[in-house]
Amino acid sequence: MIVRIDAKRRVSIPAALAPTAPGDEFDAQFDAEHDVVTLRRIRRRLEWLSVWRQCPSPMDDLPSRSMELPKNPDL
Repeated sequence: MIVRIDAKRRVSIPAALAPTAPGDEFDAQFDAEHDVVTLRRIRRRLEWLSVWRQCPSPMDDLPSRSMELPKNPDL
């Protein structure tokens, strides 16, 4: 499939080539020897709220944090 760059130096990837969504991130690399631009999709970061909801134990069951300073700060 051939795609063209527009006046603002943007390339649009057709949906038939690769399903993408707004906000997807790609790692772009240029190989001067072969004159090739390679795009690799970067996995999306998980939203902290969805990770928190998957927590196996309720937050109320976790031990409370100590307000004391560490006794041995040299680890």
